Amino acid sequence: MQPLWASSELSAALGVEPDGSGSVSITGVSIDTRSLHHGDLFVALKDQRDGHDFVPAAFKAGASAALVSRSYSRQADDGILFRVSDPLDGLVGIGRAARQRLGKEARIVAVTGSAGKTGTKEMLRACLSRLGATHASEKSYNNHWGVPLTLARMPRDTQFGIFEIGMNHAGEIRPLTKMVRPHAAIITTVEAVHLEHFPSVEAIADAKGEIFEGLLPGGAAIIKYDNPYARRLVATASRFGARPVTFGFDSHADVRATDFRPSDAGSDFTVHLGGRTLSVHLAMPGRHIAENALAVAATLDAIGADVARGLAALSDLAPPNGRGARSLLCVGGGRALLIDESYNANPASMKAALATLGAVARETYARRIAVLGDMLELGNDAPALHAGLKGAIDAAGVDLVFACGPHMKGLYDALPAAMKGGYSLTSSSIETTLADHLRAGDVVMVKASNGTRLGAVVAALKSRFGKDGPAA
Repeated sequence: MQPLWASSELSAALGVEPDGSGSVSITGVSIDTRSLHHGDLFVALKDQRDGHDFVPAAFKAGASAALVSRSYSRQADDGILFRVSDPLDGLVGIGRAARQRLGKEARIVAVTGSAGKTGTKEMLRACLSRLGATHASEKSYNNHWGVPLTLARMPRDTQFGIFEIGMNHAGEIRPLTKMVRPHAAIITTVEAVHLEHFPSVEAIADAKGEIFEGLLPGGAAIIKYDNPYARRLVATASRFGARPVTFGFDSHADVRATDFRPSDAGSDFTVHLGGRTLSVHLAMPGRHIAENALAVAATLDAIGADVARGLAALSDLAPPNGRGARSLLCVGGGRALLIDESYNANPASMKAALATLGAVARETYARRIAVLGDMLELGNDAPALHAGLKGAIDAAGVDLVFACGPHMKGLYDALPAAMKGGYSLTSSSIETTLADHLRAGDVVMVKASNGTRLGAVVAALKSRFGKDGPAA
């Protein structure tokens, strides 16, 4: 197997010679000794903890070399060190070198948006993996260290690279997309998120639009047509010389869907693009998931990939934990359905998740329960945006609501008494109340921002009632 990096390549990327005798082959790049593999380059980043404190542990775990600051004092069992002024800057340098060494036929995609980034990235990974060697971000590695880390881990023979890029403030996407230099860039949607750091949703749209600044000449800007800020983003893309491609259910979208048929097991619809029609089946339910699949179809077409062959992968791609994963629970001699949406939430994704809950057939699961936690980073608009979920709850036909967090209190108080299952300030206090109410024939959807920690409630339900495998 060809190594990921040779010592000479790292020296060239970093502009320094290694401190230590001999040469090494690097098979991976790690920033965490707990997940480090033998042969990795350990990068000593300074974040919540100083990675330099773990350099000896990295070598003990089998690291081939370490990227450290110049001031680091060598320890007795340390191996080869690459000394730079700032290890994060060094990681960026390695990432840029990884992008530079790709073959001319390789195609790179960047993904951002107020919701659906990770799900869209995973759909692209599944589709493109059928077509060639594909490299993609782990988890949600989409920030100032996650993007260069993903680049640094990219093998030289990669044919398709997929990079998720996130932001909390204006100006954060710009340097990351210029590092990635994509052939196509997706903005899944623009919604009222991160309002704590922005004066308006228009400002959020402009910050998301930064992703088009890194596009290679003639690159495709994939934009959701069914969004109030679509024209603004099209104008931004055109200003940077990109080729706008819109997607959505609207008949005017460049890539659109018709004949949408949702079910508990997913959805079926027809995709129209470039004069062609394709029948698509998704294993993941939800209209918002189908919209993201349209973005994937538009991207595959834009980069010249086999759209039909790629989209076929979505017929058996299950949603990941925290983002719509479904499990069956053994309750009272029967079964209940658990929908895990606990990883993240904003007003748009919350409404989409509630709509998906409302689409579950009552013939199979008669009672609908929503467990809702705070949506974070909404600033002064947080109370109104939480209260505004009442309409989506009613439209979904929710029978019982459990809520936690200070912002959800206003929504919970406005509910009819018959819909109130329980309220708690923290997630840990709601587990027992929810479990005591659960019965066979229920469908339970858990949704919140990750910081609300409703993932613990999901884990508690699985532990108490036993995971009966993924729901079909």
